Amino acid sequence: MTDASPAAPAPASGNGPAADLGGALSAYAAGVTLVTVAEGRDDIGTTVSAFCPVSLEPPLILVSLLAGSYPAALLGGTDPDAGPVDRFAVTLLAASQRALAGRFAAAGRPNARRMLDGIGYQRGPHSGAIIPDGGLAALDCEVTERVPAGDHLVVFARVVAVPYLAPSGEPLVRFRSRYPTLPTGL
Repeated sequence: MTDASPAAPAPASGNGPAADLGGALSAYAAGVTLVTVAEGRDDIGTTVSAFCPVSLEPPLILVSLLAGSYPAALLGGTDPDAGPVDRFAVTLLAASQRALAGRFAAAGRPNARRMLDGIGYQRGPHSGAIIPDGGLAALDCEVTERVPAGDHLVVFARVVAVPYLAPSGEPLVRFRSRYPTLPTGL
């Protein structure tokens, strides 16, 4: 008797499924956001493509931050010089904000206000975090749960305000470590 079940596909290369996980995940197109925090001493921001709407009722989102990063230390409550920061803002970036995303993704960056030199911004009504003008939407958020997950910290948050929602615009998307231009009229 022969086994009629289909054979499992062999790994493409390397040592099994995890061998090229980074490359495989880069093939997932994701919207790009800017997460900002008013920490008391400074304004902090980082580019994040690991953002996800969770629920409309109650209004919840999540962001995933690199566990060793300063924003994760602040929002995770592990920074010894700052108390836990429970509020932050998320800006859903527009395609025209590619340079801004690059600034906030670079290592060794200065404070967020310097990164926004020449760019208008407002502050989140609840978080006090910087929200740059020109995005597709901005969310003011309050942390509800922090979950360590491998080399990241997943932060769940309740959306307490939507400071702005653009009537139109094209999203900034990250795909294969680049910001491709999407065809118009989608």
